[in-house]
Amino acid sequence: MSSMKRSYIAQGSRAYYQAIVALLFGSLANFGLTYSMQPLLPNVSETFGLLPSTASLAMSMTTGGMAIGLLLIAGIAGMLERKTTIVVSLIGSAVLMIGASLSGAFEMILICRALQGLFIAGFPAAAIAYINEEFDPRTIGTVIGIYIGSNSLGGLFGRLATSAVADLYDWHIGLMSISVLGFILAMWVLFTLPKSVNFTPAKKPPTNFVQSIFDNFKNRNLVEIYFVAFCVMGCFMAMYNFLPYVLVQEPYSFTQTQIGFVYAMYLVGSFASAYMGKKADICGHGKVLCASFLLAFVGVLLTLPSPLLLKMLGLAIFTFGFFGAHSSACSWVGLVCRGDKAQAVSLYLLCYYIGASLWGSLTGIPYQTFGWLGAVVMMCVILAVGGSVAYHLWRKIDCKA
Repeated sequence: MSSMKRSYIAQGSRAYYQAIVALLFGSLANFGLTYSMQPLLPNVSETFGLLPSTASLAMSMTTGGMAIGLLLIAGIAGMLERKTTIVVSLIGSAVLMIGASLSGAFEMILICRALQGLFIAGFPAAAIAYINEEFDPRTIGTVIGIYIGSNSLGGLFGRLATSAVADLYDWHIGLMSISVLGFILAMWVLFTLPKSVNFTPAKKPPTNFVQSIFDNFKNRNLVEIYFVAFCVMGCFMAMYNFLPYVLVQEPYSFTQTQIGFVYAMYLVGSFASAYMGKKADICGHGKVLCASFLLAFVGVLLTLPSPLLLKMLGLAIFTFGFFGAHSSACSWVGLVCRGDKAQAVSLYLLCYYIGASLWGSLTGIPYQTFGWLGAVVMMCVILAVGGSVAYHLWRKIDCKA
């Protein structure tokens, strides 16, 4: 078994590219299904007569379901075979999105989205564990950077596809289209992703799972990384939930397709994830994390002035900062963790999506009261707090990959 554990996927090999492409397509499906609803929130508000903060529950219920799913996965992560978990997650998510697309009641959409979140949770937890276990350890920072970059492509893919179809037909058909595409991509992953060869199922009794979760939270460095994820993802979700409401109004009057193309900023995120992930391997995760927070903060402030060019520039800088922070923090977890890496990553993602659910809806309150200024102030506070924790962590441990 020890020899099997040393049988890593080598950079440049056929298996390396096969795994990278399969993870890319899995990300397209998973994150496309997750975020395809986001550009449609103004449509949902109009269809059901909802306030922006209420309509945003269509996103928050999914990320909330993911948080619950990740908490469950954290307890049994050591027992879940990685490839099987990835495939089941993708298929279950696609089927539930079909249910949401066929629903004529907002309450049923929320139920489908919450259940979908439970399935979606399995993909990132298993995918990151797969990368940590199957790839050469010297390339993990780079591979995770590529993986997180593909996450952004998935989010862009889902938003563009549903927005374009919604403009041609309606938003229900837009959701159905992404569901079918997601199922097809899940089949690709099933037949092409190399099998897990370094995974050894855990045989600990259930009581030990709970204890091991508490052990993770006894690691103060891990807790601080989790808090950073809670802040940065919450701010990211708030930005992309509520900026479309600004852009569909005067003086911008964006169409649904134009709103979808705003998410092309995710291409910036794809580059940022790969670039900053590699930089973290070279310069240290703490330095890259703090620089990313600073960029995100500047980007938020630049979205405040009314000129569209400044708003888009600010969004691009913010997106670069977010993905840089996520990439460096996520890859740092595996280095700081002293126990089960899959469980540590699951808890990281748990805090990440709790932040998305909480701040992704609560930011709607200052937005409804004070307009975009209120949302910007809220996001700046979140980033300032998270950035302070990132700086403290950097000064405490400058861990280089």
